[in-house]
Amino acid sequence: MKRFAWRLQRVLDVKAKQEQIKTQELFVITDRLAQTRSRLLAQQQILRDILESIANEKPIDRLGKQELFLKNSAATDEIIKKLQASVRELEVKQKEKIAEVLKLRRFKEGLERLREQARRKYIEVQEKLEQKQLDETATLRFSRERRNFEPERNSGQETALSVSLQENQK
Repeated sequence: MKRFAWRLQRVLDVKAKQEQIKTQELFVITDRLAQTRSRLLAQQQILRDILESIANEKPIDRLGKQELFLKNSAATDEIIKKLQASVRELEVKQKEKIAEVLKLRRFKEGLERLREQARRKYIEVQEKLEQKQLDETATLRFSRERRNFEPERNSGQETALSVSLQENQK
């Protein structure tokens, strides 16, 4: 039997490679998102820790530290806002990549189903051809055997005819 060859196999291979690349890109974006969220949480934790330490101070020392905190809080707030914006941007990119990966996966799975259908049909056709060839071989063998058997039967009939003719002649 000939080997199964599907014409769209290269397209399927390309789509599988594209899916693999997009999945890797998705992992990179997800990793960057996790790192950014971690930095954001660290900045927020630092602010909470500073506020807690200021709250635990004596009232005399607290005023100076509060003033210093308020002066520097604008910079910290700006960092937090940038990190939050970065998180939102990365989440959008992540959703887009997920959509791309899913689209490629669906397309690839559709091609795989088509390939499987084509392979089943190919096997079915090859089995029919093989059965047809076996049937032809069996028919030829039967015909040969019948031809070989008929002369023997005919010669037996001819012998019987010749014996009966000889008896009639006597």
